[in-house]
Amino acid sequence: MPISSAESILQDSNLDPQLKKIALKVFKSERITPTEGLLLYEKGEIGFVGILANFIREKKHGNHTFFNRNFHIEPTNMCVFDCKFCSYSRLLKQKEDSWELSEKQMLDIVRKYEGEPVTEVHIVGGVHPKLGLAFFAGVLKKIKEIRPDLHIKGFTAVELEYMVRKAKMTIAEGLQLLKDHGLDSLPGGGAEIFDESIRKEICDDKCSSEEWLQIHETAHKMGIPSNATMLYGHIEKYEHRIDHMERLRALQDRTGGFNTFIPLKFRNKDNQMSAIAESALVEDLRNYAIARIYLDNFGHIKAYWPMIGRITAQLSLNFGVDDLDGTIDDTTKIYTMAGSEEQNPALSTQQLVELIKQVERHPIERDTLYNILTDYKEYDFAGQNTATV
Repeated sequence: MPISSAESILQDSNLDPQLKKIALKVFKSERITPTEGLLLYEKGEIGFVGILANFIREKKHGNHTFFNRNFHIEPTNMCVFDCKFCSYSRLLKQKEDSWELSEKQMLDIVRKYEGEPVTEVHIVGGVHPKLGLAFFAGVLKKIKEIRPDLHIKGFTAVELEYMVRKAKMTIAEGLQLLKDHGLDSLPGGGAEIFDESIRKEICDDKCSSEEWLQIHETAHKMGIPSNATMLYGHIEKYEHRIDHMERLRALQDRTGGFNTFIPLKFRNKDNQMSAIAESALVEDLRNYAIARIYLDNFGHIKAYWPMIGRITAQLSLNFGVDDLDGTIDDTTKIYTMAGSEEQNPALSTQQLVELIKQVERHPIERDTLYNILTDYKEYDFAGQNTATV
């Protein structure tokens, strides 16, 4: 961030003294408190929090914006749980719009990418009692036989808690079994909002916030990194968002095992919370910015472009975001079924690079663990088959 932007904040006589104090802490790389985080939500205008978040983003990563080449496997949308915000899952008794992939169908999805330079497969879905720990361990092993180099990021804490409990194992035992068969990292889904009173209203029957945190802490201690998420913009209040991020920040202090934080916008199409209006664009950008400011020990903040759309994703790069996820392909339905802007989420590498360059950011292809694979700043796509790269 230009020095003049920092100076303009510190020299603004009309700025609330408490906000100025927060700005000074940010510019000195000092941690803000939960009370200060709440104050940012309550009083921080979008331009103010944007300047602070961009300062942190550029101090950590300069102009770099990361992405990877990935695809999704969603084994089933049938689920034993009944989350009020979910447009994706179907209860076991519901047959309409439901699916359950066989092992062969999952492996055929992997084979479709043979010879393609994808680096990650993301496996998440509903919680189906027939698709247990042993079944998925076998799938992981066969995926690695097909593509030993492919990073497998699989199973939310909600899926893991159920599978491990059904298998009568401890969390550590279940994770070790999956790791031995090829699991490389965990996604961040299922966190929703950690506040127990909110959780009771929107997802009472699935794993608790404490169980979510325990599963990720156990994974980190076993050398399995993970992501973290927060579902925002529904019935939660600002203090619930800060409480959620405080618990994540504390866990990251203990383990350092989180790769990235992904704020997930509540979408209201075809679910039990459809009467609740979705958050506005300004609030989405403020939330990204405050997350970047608050989670000082997280290396990355990700905007999931299929959920928020390409234009909002571009805007987010000035509000603390440094990662746009990946090329995705059209294999994910979790947010398209909830009414996201991207109904057929797929971008070629060239399209994603151009999306980043359009807002004068520097595209970097990464692997799942943020190792740099290709610098696209001066990359020439001439002669490339851009439909597949």
